[in-house]
Amino acid sequence: MAKDGRPRLRAEPLDQPFRIVLVEPEIPQNTGNIGRLSAATQCPLHLVGELGFRIDERAVRRAGLDYWHLVTLTQHVDLGAFRSAHPDARLRVFSAVASRSYLDADFRPGDALVFGRESVGLPDELLEAHADSVFGVPTLGAVRSLNLANTVSIVLYEALRQVGALASARPA
Repeated sequence: MAKDGRPRLRAEPLDQPFRIVLVEPEIPQNTGNIGRLSAATQCPLHLVGELGFRIDERAVRRAGLDYWHLVTLTQHVDLGAFRSAHPDARLRVFSAVASRSYLDADFRPGDALVFGRESVGLPDELLEAHADSVFGVPTLGAVRSLNLANTVSIVLYEALRQVGALASARPA
């Protein structure tokens, strides 16, 4: 029950949550929004490579991220380190230059949802190495791509829907 006494819609967390993987994110506000999404869905957030901002306690407090302590956060030096830590995680890679829609992806609990830098996306070598697992979110207009935080939200909620995680949602 919320502070105002009105119920909020809640679902049971997955036994094997999706892993949100951001490779070299550059914009702290995007990562903050994705962190909130991570906390709200109980899906761990993995930050890979060099970040374009600080996430120490002082920086997080100054940014007003009062939910950051609810985020299950892990940093990895590179994607290889992430793969070593989670060898069973199947990669689902997302790019603005994909030829298949995220709606065509088959998601399974425990999948790693991998997203690239806001300015340039993921390296071509990574996209080529995982060509069968690259998906994108289509746009209807001339906009080059969607905001990273919006894209992660769209993809994660479709993944949750596909595996039935949202079916248990009830007011609480």
